[in-house]
Amino acid sequence: MKLAIVTAYPPSKVTLTEYGYHLVKHFRLQEEVTEIILLTDRTEEEKDLNFKEAGCKITVKECWSFNNYKSLFHINTAINSTKPDAVLFNLQFLKFGDKKVPAALGLLLPMMCKLKGIPTISLLHNIMEQVDLENAGITKNKWLQKAYNFIGTTLTRFVLASDIVAVTISKYVGILENIYKSRNIALIPHGAFETPPEPDYSIPKGPKQVMAFGKFGTYKKVEILIEAVELIRKRTQEDIEIVIAGTDSPNTPGYLAAVKQKYCHIPQLRFTGYVAEEDVPTIFAESSVVVFPYTSTTGSSGVLHQAGSYGKAVALPNLGDLSILVQEEGYLGEFFEPESVASLADAIEGILINDDHRIHLSQTNYKAACSLPMSTITKMYVDYFKAIQQTKAAGLPLELSEVLEHEKEKV
Repeated sequence: MKLAIVTAYPPSKVTLTEYGYHLVKHFRLQEEVTEIILLTDRTEEEKDLNFKEAGCKITVKECWSFNNYKSLFHINTAINSTKPDAVLFNLQFLKFGDKKVPAALGLLLPMMCKLKGIPTISLLHNIMEQVDLENAGITKNKWLQKAYNFIGTTLTRFVLASDIVAVTISKYVGILENIYKSRNIALIPHGAFETPPEPDYSIPKGPKQVMAFGKFGTYKKVEILIEAVELIRKRTQEDIEIVIAGTDSPNTPGYLAAVKQKYCHIPQLRFTGYVAEEDVPTIFAESSVVVFPYTSTTGSSGVLHQAGSYGKAVALPNLGDLSILVQEEGYLGEFFEPESVASLADAIEGILINDDHRIHLSQTNYKAACSLPMSTITKMYVDYFKAIQQTKAAGLPLELSEVLEHEKEKV
């Protein structure tokens, strides 16, 4: 199978780059995949394709750019020229831009591929019905929010034209089936990016690192984390370093620079900037607790799966999607009330001062991550593609019910 994957890819700063990296890394190890056509966004630096394991051939086509009105046509041209056997889209609603037109045009692609007769799966990381437009940094205007929701509903129907739409949270399956009457929705868990050997769960000597990882400024705000650690410092003797690992969200350029200036008087506060893929294991290994300073959620959390892979305790906001994910996939953490400094301080302190509790959380999260490695997730996609190809070859309509039930049993 020659598989095309449409995704942002490191060193891109566009959303879902890291997930795109791990999709490519693990698809190339599936024996049914003979070549990967990576249809990715343009970057000045070379794409990170330095994999240790031998795998299938990867052909890179840098054929689109964030907020470019012609991305739709350039990707379509690349698909026509490379003639893949199947296409996987790694999507969320602002994948191709934070401007309305380029973002909308990009989401027409799954329908176009379906019309070409190419087996098409769209992985949809969020759905408009569950996105808080204000907290996500899209708009605070209530009238515009209604307009965006109408547009989002229309675009969702275009994405649903795919042979299969994959979502990572069971709640999304019910919403899409009930609202859109779709029967081509598959629950495919997010999966853990890496499953390193089980750590010894010790933490380095010196300050205990409290780390947040991601793209910040919209619904991920680090002020609450900084102020919570300051509160802990006042009431305990813990030696704590705050580590903000990552960059601004594309929607909030300059956010972290402003935070750094505002809290320049705070000791042991470190901003790492962009974290290259090869440095991710180190940044997690050195942390004592991984914190999720979120005011809302927009789907499954890659950072939670990473924290589990490296055996880390976590402090999580008590929010819908994260709570569901924790329950469904077996993760464990200290929950806090979103936007409450005192509640977050209690959650972090409960982990830092009780080493047995920290280790218990870490072991549980490592076990949860190991239960759903990316190798298993990509195999599920391959099985779905094979089912689509077989029904198309036989000239039969795609009956997903039996296929979906079979794959649910695997999950």
